[in-house]
Amino acid sequence: MIELTVSIPARDPKNYGITIGAEILPSIWPRIEADFPGCSKFVVTDENVFAAGHLKRLLGGRQVPTFVIAPAGETSKNMDTVVSIIEAMEKAYLGRDTVVIGIGGGTVGDVAGFAASMFKRGVPVVHIPTTTVAQADSAIGGKTGVDSTMSKNAFGTFWHPAAVYIDVATLETLDDRQYRAGLVESVKHAVIADSEYFAFIEKNIQAILLRDRAILQKIADFNCRIKGKVVETDPNEQNMRRILNYGHTIGHAVESAGGYKLLHGEAVAIGMIAAGLIEIEMGLGDPRKLEKISAVLKKLRLPVKLPKDLADNNLVDLIKRDKKALNRWPRFVLISQIGQVYCRDGQWAVEVGLPIVEKVLRIL
Repeated sequence: MIELTVSIPARDPKNYGITIGAEILPSIWPRIEADFPGCSKFVVTDENVFAAGHLKRLLGGRQVPTFVIAPAGETSKNMDTVVSIIEAMEKAYLGRDTVVIGIGGGTVGDVAGFAASMFKRGVPVVHIPTTTVAQADSAIGGKTGVDSTMSKNAFGTFWHPAAVYIDVATLETLDDRQYRAGLVESVKHAVIADSEYFAFIEKNIQAILLRDRAILQKIADFNCRIKGKVVETDPNEQNMRRILNYGHTIGHAVESAGGYKLLHGEAVAIGMIAAGLIEIEMGLGDPRKLEKISAVLKKLRLPVKLPKDLADNNLVDLIKRDKKALNRWPRFVLISQIGQVYCRDGQWAVEVGLPIVEKVLRIL
């Protein structure tokens, strides 16, 4: 028997810029052209972004090969869509000198990033997030993924963007439900990392709901700094980056169980309440912190209880299928106080027994 070792040198550190502003869409394309001179461009978007006019404002009359995801949203976040995008790129005779530009919400970003990571063994992707959830979370950090028929984000890669451009003015075209649901990721960032940010959200709830551009730029700045710092520390989610999953373990199960009728943020809001109830069961910190978190979510008019039609769904089975599960059971991210994640034995996601989870689901 012959045994060989192949040493792979570490990749050079990859840095990318995040630009935040209002009404910056028309100025983005010239910057992409300057950063990728001579490269082919391919745009991925969805029918909502197309109808809102964001793509037209980005391209400014330029003719660029484009794939429009339809229907928009989670139901199109699957391997069939990824294959269709890659085949569209092939039909356009694109090669490894291509840059993929994803303009849209979380589904667009996840699918565009995944397709970019797969096409010709990987080409750059630029993200232009246009929803509250994408601007707060999914556009930053390099996670891509699509759903299987059984669970959320079952297939995916780590593929960090070449650049991110956040135009908070695009949020003005979102319907009220989409806008409010996406704010959950901002609340999550405050809960896990910055009590002052949480206080800022509490103080400015009305301005946030009114979509005040100055406040939205401040929120985007908070979010990008928090997530950027976590991703720099743990880019491939070996430990600390797991804190970004606060509320998501049960949230993803709720989202899947409901056939994605609940928006991602709505399901994560329920998941955050579930995490708070687990913390109470485990005696972690002052239980009044859950009251503060619940109060903010309620002011955003987001659910804090399981929908009645989910009562009979086997959420535990879906939790066992979580992509982070080991031995058919995931660890859970919990907080000891607002702004501080609970860490046990150096691990930022900890074991929680099945009986506690089942009890919490009954309470919800």
